[in-house]
Amino acid sequence: MGQKLDLALGILNGAVGDYLVRTDNGLALPMALHLHGALVAATRVALADAYPAATPRVVVLVHGLMNTESVFAMPDGRDYGSLLRADLGLTPLYVRYNSGLPIADNGVALSALLTTLAAEYPVPLEEIVLLGYSMGGLVVRAASHSAALAAAPWLPLVRRALYVGTPHRGAPLERVGRIVSAVLQAIPDPYTRLIADLADLRSDGLKDLGDADLRHEDRARRTLRVTLRDPEHPVPLLPAITHHLVAGALSDERWVTALFGDAVVPISSATGWRSLGEGLDPSRVRVFPGLSHAAIPRSLDVYAQLRAWCEAP
Repeated sequence: MGQKLDLALGILNGAVGDYLVRTDNGLALPMALHLHGALVAATRVALADAYPAATPRVVVLVHGLMNTESVFAMPDGRDYGSLLRADLGLTPLYVRYNSGLPIADNGVALSALLTTLAAEYPVPLEEIVLLGYSMGGLVVRAASHSAALAAAPWLPLVRRALYVGTPHRGAPLERVGRIVSAVLQAIPDPYTRLIADLADLRSDGLKDLGDADLRHEDRARRTLRVTLRDPEHPVPLLPAITHHLVAGALSDERWVTALFGDAVVPISSATGWRSLGEGLDPSRVRVFPGLSHAAIPRSLDVYAQLRAWCEAP
C-alpha cells in the first residue's frame, strides 16, 4: 500500500472511523503492527520474519489522531524507533489503529495486541517501553488501565512510558467545537441545523479528546463546557510505571506558550502532572519551545531527551 493511500486511510479513520466500523466498511483499520507500511501478523513466525534481529527490549510506538506510524518519520527516513534501536538496542514496534474509535475501545484493543505480543514474540521479553504521540498517549494510558483491571501479562514488563504532545487534560478546541455544534443545533433554521449535523459526524475518538476520556463511563458524563468538568483526571497514571511527558510550544514567549501551547495541545494539558497522580517528578517533564504539534513527533532534540530517559535504570 502506497504512503499517500496510507495517509488518506489514517485521516479517513480518524474523521469517521467509528462509522466505518458500524457499517462494516473494509476501509476501517484494525489495531495491528506495521513495518515499512506492511501489516505484521502477531504470530511467532510472522514476528520472527519481520524482526530477524529481535531484542528482548522493545519500544511500542503509537501514533495520534488521523495519523499512521509515518507521523514519526524524519526527512532522512529515521524516526524515534529506529534511533532507539541503533543507540540502545530497542526493537521498534509500530502500531497502526483506527483513531476514530473511542479511546477506551482502542485501549482495550492495544492491551489485547500486547498480550498476544508477549506470548508470540520470538525472544523472551524483558522490557516494553510505551511511546505515545498525541492521542496515542491517551490510548497507551487506556491500555494500561484496561491491563491493570484484567491483570494482563504484558503490563509488568512496562517500566517506563513516554508521552509526546499528549493532551492529558483534554483539548480545548474540541470542547469549543461541541458547544458551537450545540448552539447551531438550537437555532430554528434548517441550514444551521444541517451544519450542526455535519459537525456532529466527527468521530467518537475525536470527541473523546475534548476531556481526554479514557473510559466509557467518562464519555457518558460529557458536558457542554469549555473548561474541564473535573479539576482532577479520573484515571491517574499507574504508579508502577515511570512516566515521562514531553510538550511543544510555539514560542519561548511565556504569554504565547500559555495561550496556544503547541497550537493544538496546551502546555497545561501536556504537562498537567498535578491532575495525573501524586509524585510525578517534574524532571520527567520537558517543554520544547519552537516545536509545534506537528513537529514534536519527529524532532532530534526531543529524541535526545527520550533517549536519556530510556537509558536510565
